[in-house]
Amino acid sequence: MRATFMYGAGDVRVENAPDPALRQPTDAIVRIVRSCICGSDLHPYHNLPASEQGTPMGHEFLGVIEDLGSEVSGLKRGDLVVAPFAYSDNTCVFCREGLHTSCLHGGFWARGEVGGGQAEAIRVPQAQGTLVKLPVGEDSELLPSLLTLADVYGTGYHAAKQAHVNARTTVAVIGDGAVGLMAVLSAKRLGAEQIILMGRHDERTKLGIDFGATDVVPERGAEGVEKVRELTGGEGVHTVLEAVGYMNAYETAVGIVRPGGVISRVGVPQYEDAPIGFGSLFGPNITLTGGPAPARAYIEELLPDVLEGRVEPGRVFDRTIGLEQVPDGYRAMDERTALKVLIQP
Repeated sequence: MRATFMYGAGDVRVENAPDPALRQPTDAIVRIVRSCICGSDLHPYHNLPASEQGTPMGHEFLGVIEDLGSEVSGLKRGDLVVAPFAYSDNTCVFCREGLHTSCLHGGFWARGEVGGGQAEAIRVPQAQGTLVKLPVGEDSELLPSLLTLADVYGTGYHAAKQAHVNARTTVAVIGDGAVGLMAVLSAKRLGAEQIILMGRHDERTKLGIDFGATDVVPERGAEGVEKVRELTGGEGVHTVLEAVGYMNAYETAVGIVRPGGVISRVGVPQYEDAPIGFGSLFGPNITLTGGPAPARAYIEELLPDVLEGRVEPGRVFDRTIGLEQVPDGYRAMDERTALKVLIQP
């Protein structure tokens, strides 16, 4: 089969790879019908050390089950399924608490002996707990929106849920990438009436307004902090949904959150040290939360709105490519000429 590998920063190749095969009775083999490039894939695209052995890429996919291990029930060959970006058994103590990214028997795609989703097919460990059957065909127009359930919609929703967004909270979303836009959509779904989107790319912020943003702040740094505080009567916002992952975004979050507020981070942090002391978080009683989204925990909750067309999260995909064009897709996202690239193998 054909699959995507990264050999170092900026070095993405689509190559021949062995076809996946069942290894455990809890496995499934899935033929991938849609996958995509994630904003988090750009972190290794910028800084992955060069190596002679490529790293498989991709962690978001929809596909059709082609083979099943003997211990997998509730699924059958031919089912169209969505896979969250972490596989899990859906039964361990952490899964039962809705924390599938900490599953005792789980893990992440493209690590160890598990392949990546930017490929023609993939072996799915813990298939029964991981895969969710979709009641549509592989030619459905809903596939782009359904694919967002694998990661970005669930991640944006996780940011809002962890921050306890509701009708009484003011919200600022830092970042106008796909996750930031899904955070806007999620905050609107949870009833927020004022949603401030901090972003400076017109096409993206226009989509953010469609998803529910009431204000757009293109300014950054101290100017951005001042603008958000102006929009909130000088008080700051109850909740900040940080979808970038860089230190300057964290510093902005600290600058715009009100006393007693919540900063919810779902942008993968590209730093280890950050202000958390008396003057930043402790003194004003600010809560810091977030983390990798347990997307599996949210799929059944978010799926009906997608199926019934009440939301269209698939609008974040603004370019569709074939598998062989994946290196071009990385370049387009890195150069900000594409918001999120859909891959149709």
